[in-house]
Amino acid sequence: MTTTTDTIRVSERLDALPFTRRHGRILGGSGLGWALDAMDVGLISFVIAALSVQWQLAPTQASWIASAGFAGMAIGASVGGLLADRFGRRHVFALTLLVYGVATGASALVGGLAALLVLRFVVGLGLGAELPVASTYVSEFAPARMRGRLIVFLEAFWAVGWTAAALIGYLVVPSSADGWRWAFALGAIPAVYALIVRWGLPESPRWLASRGRNSEAIVIVRDLEAAAGRIALEASTEGVPASAPAPRPRVRALWSPALRARTAALWVLWFCVNFSYYGAFIWIPTILVAQGYDLVRSFGFTLVITLAQLPGYAVAAWLIEVWGRRATLAAFLAGSAVAAVLFGTATGEVAVIAAGMALSFFNLGAWGALYAATPETYPTPLRATGSGWAAGVGRIASILAPLAVPPLLGVGGAPLLFVVFAAFFAVAVVAALFLREQRGRALA
Repeated sequence: MTTTTDTIRVSERLDALPFTRRHGRILGGSGLGWALDAMDVGLISFVIAALSVQWQLAPTQASWIASAGFAGMAIGASVGGLLADRFGRRHVFALTLLVYGVATGASALVGGLAALLVLRFVVGLGLGAELPVASTYVSEFAPARMRGRLIVFLEAFWAVGWTAAALIGYLVVPSSADGWRWAFALGAIPAVYALIVRWGLPESPRWLASRGRNSEAIVIVRDLEAAAGRIALEASTEGVPASAPAPRPRVRALWSPALRARTAALWVLWFCVNFSYYGAFIWIPTILVAQGYDLVRSFGFTLVITLAQLPGYAVAAWLIEVWGRRATLAAFLAGSAVAAVLFGTATGEVAVIAAGMALSFFNLGAWGALYAATPETYPTPLRATGSGWAAGVGRIASILAPLAVPPLLGVGGAPLLFVVFAAFFAVAVVAALFLREQRGRALA
């Protein structure tokens, strides 16, 4: 028998739900993968600093290690989004974790720079695809009234992973000549976690409905409703209206008249934020070593600076549902610009740590708002594609940023370098003002 409730759109039923333990499981499961991603990206900054000494790498060679990974991320983000819109969020999410987990573990066995560069590229393929797919996945389960906050909470797992990387960098990497190998070995954990993701989390019901698989979508929605203590509908899905399968996602659809302004704003945002973030945070340990701090002390400073990410996410998570996406993102980007200038001109340990913590606070809060705004910019059939291509464009900047750091340091030192980062943050502030405000609105 068909009930009236069966005919209600899947998205409306999802938006009507309160936050349940089932939502928490989805957020936590995705967030753990997110944290493991951050741990991998964070570890490379400490590995670069160690290998620069151990392998006597020139600054340009050291920058190749970071840029190789980001080159893979650019391709992975673009392709991963397309695959997730075609084959589903959960399957692609698990595959990305497996790819970069295995490649990271294999990196522990390399004997030279060439092999490490190849493996870092493969790591990037998985890592680049995972982040936009995970944010899309969680946003499609989140009720509209709390969607932005939940995505910021998801992004906050980045701070957990980066803090783990800082601890490993501080305790493991300097411990022996093979410390960096043990750090990479720990990065293989995602390969095991991929199996848990594959079988433990449901597929996105919004995606299923967009592909005409309403019966499967309704089963998942009913499970969430039951977890909320609501009356579960009968298991039969007979008579559930099926929508026509969505057409295969096309990149050119992102530049249709209705979407081109949003896409342009997002691509500028992702490019500028990636350039400044990865240019700064991948190189901070190496820059501190170059300024005369020993390896252990430099890593200790980086650990303290990293801890400021957590309150940054917490404040952004609160403001994003109070001020909205645009205002929160613009405010944190402006704070990042000011903090970048302060860090570049800081002298003395206290000033370096304080300015670094401010940069960490504002920059990661901005990341939380950006990840919240990106998936909800596009309709369901294009959501992962749009998020993936925005991230892919950003990864182009993350390739260029590590390569740009050595010559900028050579010309004007840290002051010039961080003024350049501040300028990119300022451009991002302007781009943020062109985003469409989606606070409290249902996903299309």
